[in-house]
Amino acid sequence: MADQTYFEDVKEGQELPPIKITPDKSQLVKFAAGSGDFNPLHFDEKFPMLKAMGLSENIVHGRFKYAQAGRLVFALAGYKGRVKKFGVNYRGMDLLNKEVTAGGVITAKRQEGGENLVDLDIWTQDADGKKTTPGTATVALPSKNS
Repeated sequence: MADQTYFEDVKEGQELPPIKITPDKSQLVKFAAGSGDFNPLHFDEKFPMLKAMGLSENIVHGRFKYAQAGRLVFALAGYKGRVKKFGVNYRGMDLLNKEVTAGGVITAKRQEGGENLVDLDIWTQDADGKKTTPGTATVALPSKNS
């Protein structure tokens, strides 16, 4: 999206530019420090629970994926917009050193209570294209006419 997206610039069915990231161990350790989530599932490749769960790699923090979906929504809102609603559900695991993509699509746009609102379906998906963190968001966008 451009530096600032306006209500007039978006339409239902429009896909948001995806954000792709391949989290490495360094990023997950830093995220653990920032979030306080030091579960060894996220950074210790010798943690016995990994094999017990049938995993070959550490798993990405759920909140890390939440943050990537948030980046996507804030990119649409820009500095003049406001995020009114934002939420995701954790439905699958993403693995260390595998690409995670945050994506979204505009599902509706409307004017309500003096605001220009845009509804979104958002998600993160794993390297195989499986949506692991689906969610929704609503953004209030400025108008070019104001």
